[in-house]
Amino acid sequence: MTATLSSKPAHDIDGRIHCEGLVRIYKTAEIEVLALQGLDFHVEPGELITVVGASGSGKSTLLNVLGGLDQPTAGIARVGGHDLLGMNAQQRTAYRRSAVGFVWQQTAKNLQPYLDARSNVEFPLALSGFGRRERRARAEKMLDLVGLLDRVHHRPAELSGGEQQRVAIAVALANEPRILLADEPTGELDTATAIEVFDVLRTVNEELGVTGVVVTHDPLVSQQVDRTVAIRDGRISSEIVREGAGLDRGSVIAREYAVLDGAGRLQLPEHYVERLELKRRVRLELEPDHIGVWPEFEHETSRWERPEEHGFGDDS
Repeated sequence: MTATLSSKPAHDIDGRIHCEGLVRIYKTAEIEVLALQGLDFHVEPGELITVVGASGSGKSTLLNVLGGLDQPTAGIARVGGHDLLGMNAQQRTAYRRSAVGFVWQQTAKNLQPYLDARSNVEFPLALSGFGRRERRARAEKMLDLVGLLDRVHHRPAELSGGEQQRVAIAVALANEPRILLADEPTGELDTATAIEVFDVLRTVNEELGVTGVVVTHDPLVSQQVDRTVAIRDGRISSEIVREGAGLDRGSVIAREYAVLDGAGRLQLPEHYVERLELKRRVRLELEPDHIGVWPEFEHETSRWERPEEHGFGDDS
């Protein structure tokens, strides 16, 4: 008995990502690293976003947690209705095979070098129990979607870097996941090829309705989506929301937002902190429709610390 393909995934999920207070701690014999520090992260079904941040900020750890490659330490992590904290090893394997697709920066991690493009896409389908006819139909459909139907018999070494990543996207989508995760998928490509690959990601997002989360260092790539999430020190620090995102959509209006977590904390954008030379603490002013954030000037502190100016310390 073989599996059959349908227009909807058998694991009928909505593609929503919801993380709240997410913690990931790495432990060794001598050291403990807090990679995610109570992170809140939300992606709506069918949304395509980019995630940016400095090396060590926690963005790749977040992607590994969402992809079932890494187990969260604490908090809430639900992806497409799956509770990532409550999974055992067997459930995690099934989740990786059916619920999410993953594209790596290194093509060697995405593709089998001895298989041609079509066989690479068929490989995860074979592991899921699909018959030969169903595997071939699905593989050719995915390769057509990424624009490589004429390269079905080419092995990875016979493809360009951009073509390899497009095949990798087809492989990631073979089992009809509702979530597509990509870790620096354009990191080894030139600018023009990187834009082409991202255009393919946008195409599969729009035509298949998959939810897409793309980690990138490339500002040109990150600007092509409606929402970019920035991670700093293991927490979401800010979001940039765009109207008219994408190089072919005319002028873009972008607004930057600080993200307020469940505990009422927010991180001010680094360029704001540097420009105003904000340090250990800031002064807050509650206005009718906003909160003012002001640097703590030395003269203000010194004036407050002189008790005689406030009627203290003078017994006469």
